[in-house]
Amino acid sequence: MSDTPAKTPAETPAKTAFTPPSHTAPPARFSHGVRKGNILQVAGQVGFLPAVPGQPPTPAGPGLREQTLRTLANVEAVLKEGGASWEDVVMVRVYLTDTGHFAEFNEIYDEYLAGTAGLTGPPAARTTVYVGLPAGLLVEIDAMAVLD
Repeated sequence: MSDTPAKTPAETPAKTAFTPPSHTAPPARFSHGVRKGNILQVAGQVGFLPAVPGQPPTPAGPGLREQTLRTLANVEAVLKEGGASWEDVVMVRVYLTDTGHFAEFNEIYDEYLAGTAGLTGPPAARTTVYVGLPAGLLVEIDAMAVLD
């Protein structure tokens, strides 16, 4: 049992869910990003191009490079909408559909983060797992940021 008293509702930071204007509304009951206090969770992002009202989401291209660059840009859009940047990211999870894409993904990921202004070092942790994604999608990325 903790000696720390429970927080009152007034002391508990509000949880704010959001979707950047460039993103389509999620197809289920979740948000692209949620911030509570100084923690920002970016939900899994994929390589969809910016939303066009009335049209279904469109992949950035058939290849890993186009989809990875777009996915990273989509993660960045959620970070910005939540008041964060790549500098605040402490953990990244990457989901690939094919183990054969690992080396190419690493090259693209490193290139993207090296070009990100103000990034003094990569996120503290990155996990890569292999999963099935909807048809045509090759990569999904989520991230957690902690803001000062």
